[in-house]
Amino acid sequence: MSRDNPLWGTERIRGELAKLGLAVSNRSIRRYRWRGPVRSPSQTWRTFLANHRRQIWAADLFTVHTLTFRTLYVLFFIAHGRRELVHFNITAHPTAAWVWRQLIEATPWGRKPHYLIRDRDRVYGGDFVQRAKALRIQTLLTPVRAPQANAIAERMVQTCRTECLDHLIVINERHLQRLLSEFVAYYNTERPHRTLAMDTPYEHPKVRAGPVSSRAILGGLHHVYSRAA
Repeated sequence: MSRDNPLWGTERIRGELAKLGLAVSNRSIRRYRWRGPVRSPSQTWRTFLANHRRQIWAADLFTVHTLTFRTLYVLFFIAHGRRELVHFNITAHPTAAWVWRQLIEATPWGRKPHYLIRDRDRVYGGDFVQRAKALRIQTLLTPVRAPQANAIAERMVQTCRTECLDHLIVINERHLQRLLSEFVAYYNTERPHRTLAMDTPYEHPKVRAGPVSSRAILGGLHHVYSRAA
Protein backbone atom coordinates (compact mmCIF):
# COMPACT_ATOMS: atom_id res chain seq x y z
CA MET A 1 0.00 0.00 0.00
CA SER A 2 2.84 2.37 0.86
CA ARG A 3 4.71 1.57 -2.36
CA ASP A 4 1.59 2.03 -4.49
CA ASN A 5 0.75 5.39 -2.88
CA PRO A 6 3.95 7.30 -2.12
CA LEU A 7 1.97 10.43 -1.18
CA TRP A 8 0.11 8.68 1.63
CA GLY A 9 1.18 9.30 5.20
CA THR A 10 0.94 6.99 8.19
CA GLU A 11 -2.57 8.04 9.21
CA ARG A 12 -3.89 7.71 5.66
CA ILE A 13 -2.58 4.13 5.44
CA ARG A 14 -4.01 3.33 8.87
CA GLY A 15 -7.43 4.49 7.71
CA GLU A 16 -7.26 2.39 4.57
CA LEU A 17 -6.30 -0.69 6.60
CA ALA A 18 -9.20 -0.02 8.96
CA LYS A 19 -11.55 -0.21 5.97
CA LEU A 20 -10.24 -3.72 5.39
CA GLY A 21 -10.86 -4.68 9.02
CA LEU A 22 -7.19 -4.53 9.98
CA ALA A 23 -6.35 -2.66 13.20
CA VAL A 24 -2.71 -1.55 13.03
CA SER A 25 -1.02 1.04 15.20
CA ASN A 26 0.69 4.11 13.74
CA ARG A 27 3.95 2.93 15.28
CA SER A 28 3.83 -0.35 13.35
CA ILE A 29 2.97 1.44 10.11
CA ARG A 30 5.87 3.85 10.52
CA ARG A 31 8.19 0.93 11.15
CA TYR A 32 7.31 -0.92 7.95
CA ARG A 33 6.34 1.92 5.62
CA TRP A 34 8.19 1.99 2.33
CA ARG A 35 10.43 4.98 1.94
CA GLY A 36 11.99 6.05 -1.33
CA PRO A 37 15.71 6.12 -1.98
CA VAL A 38 17.57 8.42 0.36
CA ARG A 39 18.71 11.58 -1.36
CA SER A 40 21.78 13.44 -0.30
CA PRO A 41 20.67 16.74 1.22
CA SER A 42 21.21 19.71 -1.08
CA GLN A 43 22.57 22.96 0.21
CA THR A 44 20.07 25.70 0.93
CA TRP A 45 19.98 28.97 -0.99
CA ARG A 46 21.35 30.78 2.05
CA THR A 47 24.28 28.33 2.26
CA PHE A 48 25.02 28.73 -1.45
CA LEU A 49 25.12 32.51 -1.13
CA ALA A 50 27.40 32.32 1.90
CA ASN A 51 29.79 29.84 0.28
CA HIS A 52 30.11 31.64 -3.05
CA ARG A 53 29.52 35.29 -2.15
CA ARG A 54 32.88 36.47 -3.48
CA GLN A 55 32.01 34.98 -6.88
CA ILE A 56 28.47 36.37 -7.06
CA TRP A 57 27.10 39.54 -8.58
CA ALA A 58 23.47 40.57 -8.61
CA ALA A 59 21.68 42.62 -11.25
CA ASP A 60 18.43 44.53 -11.07
CA LEU A 61 16.42 47.28 -12.73
CA PHE A 62 14.36 49.97 -11.06
CA THR A 63 12.47 53.00 -12.31
CA VAL A 64 12.75 56.70 -11.51
CA HIS A 65 10.18 59.33 -12.49
CA THR A 66 11.34 62.80 -13.50
CA LEU A 67 9.78 66.20 -12.90
CA THR A 68 8.00 65.93 -16.27
CA PHE A 69 6.67 62.42 -15.44
CA ARG A 70 9.12 60.70 -17.74
CA THR A 71 10.12 57.19 -16.68
CA LEU A 72 13.82 56.37 -16.55
CA TYR A 73 15.26 52.91 -15.98
CA VAL A 74 18.36 52.26 -13.86
CA LEU A 75 20.29 49.02 -14.28
CA PHE A 76 23.03 48.14 -11.80
CA PHE A 77 25.36 45.31 -10.84
CA ILE A 78 26.37 44.80 -7.22
CA ALA A 79 29.02 42.38 -5.89
CA HIS A 80 27.98 40.17 -2.98
CA GLY A 81 31.43 39.94 -1.43
CA ARG A 82 31.97 43.59 -0.40
CA ARG A 83 28.57 45.01 -1.44
CA GLU A 84 30.37 47.06 -4.07
CA LEU A 85 28.28 48.77 -6.72
CA VAL A 86 30.23 47.60 -9.74
CA HIS A 87 28.36 49.41 -12.51
CA PHE A 88 25.17 51.33 -13.25
CA ASN A 89 23.62 53.13 -16.18
CA ILE A 90 20.39 54.88 -17.11
CA THR A 91 18.13 54.79 -20.15
CA ALA A 92 14.61 55.78 -21.08
CA HIS A 93 14.27 52.85 -23.48
CA PRO A 94 15.79 49.63 -22.10
CA THR A 95 16.42 46.92 -24.67
CA ALA A 96 18.16 43.55 -24.58
CA ALA A 97 21.07 44.99 -26.59
CA TRP A 98 21.47 47.87 -24.11
CA VAL A 99 21.39 45.53 -21.11
CA TRP A 100 23.99 43.25 -22.69
CA ARG A 101 26.24 46.24 -23.37
CA GLN A 102 26.08 47.15 -19.67
CA LEU A 103 27.29 43.69 -18.69
CA ILE A 104 30.22 44.01 -21.11
CA GLU A 105 31.10 47.44 -19.70
CA ALA A 106 30.88 46.08 -16.14
CA THR A 107 33.35 43.25 -16.84
CA PRO A 108 36.50 44.76 -18.37
CA TRP A 109 39.89 43.09 -18.31
CA GLY A 110 38.51 39.75 -17.22
CA ARG A 111 36.92 41.05 -14.03
CA LYS A 112 33.65 39.14 -13.84
CA PRO A 113 31.56 37.03 -11.49
CA HIS A 114 31.14 33.29 -11.67
CA TYR A 115 27.43 33.62 -10.89
CA LEU A 116 25.00 36.41 -11.78
CA ILE A 117 21.66 36.54 -9.94
CA ARG A 118 18.80 38.31 -11.70
CA ASP A 119 15.05 38.16 -12.10
CA ARG A 120 13.09 37.01 -15.13
CA ASP A 121 12.42 40.43 -16.65
CA ARG A 122 12.04 40.15 -20.43
CA VAL A 123 14.26 43.15 -20.97
CA TYR A 124 17.32 40.89 -20.60
CA GLY A 125 16.35 39.08 -23.80
CA GLY A 126 15.86 35.42 -24.55
CA ASP A 127 19.53 34.70 -25.31
CA PHE A 128 21.08 36.45 -22.29
CA VAL A 129 21.72 33.21 -20.38
CA GLN A 130 23.54 31.57 -23.27
CA ARG A 131 25.57 34.67 -24.13
CA ALA A 132 26.60 35.07 -20.48
CA LYS A 133 27.55 31.39 -20.41
CA ALA A 134 29.92 32.04 -23.29
CA LEU A 135 31.66 34.53 -20.98
CA ARG A 136 31.78 31.80 -18.30
CA ILE A 137 29.12 33.56 -16.23
CA GLN A 138 26.38 31.30 -14.92
CA THR A 139 23.03 33.10 -14.69
CA LEU A 140 20.82 32.21 -11.73
CA LEU A 141 17.19 33.20 -12.31
CA THR A 142 15.15 33.96 -9.21
CA PRO A 143 11.66 32.43 -8.83
CA VAL A 144 8.67 34.47 -9.96
CA ARG A 145 7.55 37.04 -7.37
CA ALA A 146 10.35 36.11 -4.97
CA PRO A 147 12.32 39.33 -4.40
CA GLN A 148 14.02 37.87 -1.32
CA ALA A 149 15.93 35.49 -3.58
CA ASN A 150 17.79 38.59 -4.82
CA ALA A 151 17.76 40.32 -1.46
CA ILE A 152 21.06 42.19 -1.78
CA ALA A 153 19.99 43.87 -5.01
CA GLU A 154 16.54 44.65 -3.57
CA ARG A 155 18.18 46.11 -0.48
CA MET A 156 20.35 48.29 -2.69
CA VAL A 157 17.27 49.67 -4.46
CA GLN A 158 15.69 50.47 -1.10
CA THR A 159 18.85 52.18 0.14
CA CYS A 160 19.14 54.25 -3.02
CA ARG A 161 15.55 55.43 -2.64
CA THR A 162 15.50 56.14 1.10
CA GLU A 163 18.95 57.77 1.23
CA CYS A 164 18.87 59.64 -2.08
CA LEU A 165 16.01 59.62 -4.57
CA ASP A 166 13.08 60.03 -2.13
CA HIS A 167 14.50 63.40 -1.03
CA LEU A 168 15.29 64.88 -4.43
CA ILE A 169 13.36 65.87 -7.55
CA VAL A 170 14.94 64.43 -10.68
CA ILE A 171 14.77 66.89 -13.56
CA ASN A 172 15.99 64.77 -16.45
CA GLU A 173 18.27 61.87 -17.39
CA ARG A 174 21.44 63.95 -17.16
CA HIS A 175 20.47 65.15 -13.70
CA LEU A 176 19.78 61.59 -12.52
CA GLN A 177 23.14 60.44 -13.91
CA ARG A 178 24.92 63.12 -11.87
CA LEU A 179 22.98 62.33 -8.69
CA LEU A 180 23.56 58.60 -8.90
CA SER A 181 27.24 59.00 -9.78
CA GLU A 182 27.72 61.02 -6.60
CA PHE A 183 25.66 58.60 -4.53
CA VAL A 184 27.49 55.51 -5.87
CA ALA A 185 30.86 57.08 -5.05
CA TYR A 186 29.58 57.81 -1.53
CA TYR A 187 28.09 54.32 -1.20
CA ASN A 188 31.31 52.55 -2.22
CA THR A 189 33.89 54.69 -0.44
CA GLU A 190 32.28 56.44 2.53
CA ARG A 191 29.05 54.80 3.66
CA PRO A 192 29.51 52.23 6.51
CA HIS A 193 27.74 48.88 6.01
CA ARG A 194 26.50 46.75 8.88
CA THR A 195 27.17 43.59 6.87
CA LEU A 196 30.83 44.64 6.62
CA ALA A 197 31.15 45.34 10.37
CA MET A 198 30.63 49.07 9.69
CA ASP A 199 33.35 49.15 7.05
CA THR A 200 33.00 50.48 3.49
CA PRO A 201 33.01 48.40 0.27
CA TYR A 202 36.29 50.02 -0.76
CA GLU A 203 38.67 49.41 2.12
CA HIS A 204 41.02 52.21 3.09
CA PRO A 205 43.29 52.79 6.09
CA LYS A 206 41.72 54.45 9.13
CA VAL A 207 43.36 57.61 10.42
CA ARG A 208 42.78 57.98 14.17
CA ALA A 209 44.55 61.25 14.83
CA GLY A 210 44.27 64.77 13.51
CA PRO A 211 41.50 67.36 13.15
CA VAL A 212 38.12 66.22 11.81
CA SER A 213 36.62 67.86 8.75
CA SER A 214 33.28 67.31 7.00
CA ARG A 215 32.24 67.43 3.36
CA ALA A 216 28.67 67.70 2.05
CA ILE A 217 27.31 65.02 -0.26
CA LEU A 218 24.29 65.47 -2.56
CA GLY A 219 23.81 69.10 -1.59
CA GLY A 220 24.00 68.42 2.14
CA LEU A 221 21.74 65.37 2.21
CA HIS A 222 24.68 63.49 3.73
CA HIS A 223 28.05 64.53 5.13
CA VAL A 224 31.37 62.70 5.02
CA TYR A 225 33.72 63.04 7.99
CA SER A 226 37.45 62.45 7.82
CA ARG A 227 40.64 63.35 9.60
CA ALA A 228 43.20 65.58 7.97
CA ALA A 229 46.48 63.83 7.23
